[in-house]
Amino acid sequence: MLMLRSLDGDESAYRHLLHALRRLLIAYYGHRMSSASRGDVEDLVQETLLSLHAKRETYDRARPFTAWFFSIARYKLIDHYRGRGARALTEVELDDTLEAESSVDAVTARMDVERLLDDLPERQRDLIRRVKLEGQSIAEAAEKSGQTELAARVGIHRTLKILAAKLRGDT
Repeated sequence: MLMLRSLDGDESAYRHLLHALRRLLIAYYGHRMSSASRGDVEDLVQETLLSLHAKRETYDRARPFTAWFFSIARYKLIDHYRGRGARALTEVELDDTLEAESSVDAVTARMDVERLLDDLPERQRDLIRRVKLEGQSIAEAAEKSGQTELAARVGIHRTLKILAAKLRGDT
């Protein structure tokens, strides 16, 4: 939906799309390049987003956006490995082929979650991301956010209730 709105000239939707895709790409490349530096991952994220920008007019509105977008990301990753002569290139190609079907649904779900979280205040959004999406313990998330563990636990519980109400259409 964000891609379609951005193609129709909605700059806010385009910024939101790029922000959500950046997070997804960091996870995507981080998972596939476990031994890479953060700089390599960030470089690939930027290259992929630039490719998206340059090729966005070629997107076929009748096809799933995530499949189109992650094919760009996969090719950027393959180019990265080719440029370094890495032997893991075949593994990357095989892994991506096997994961393609499930990743489209997972990415779409992740984008929906990111959209929901973007409507929350920063403190609530941060706690939910750390605990529910990144897998940190409540104690770790509380420490990093400068809250007590009890305050973090209560905040997470209340935020999940708010999100559930939004999903049901109660708000």
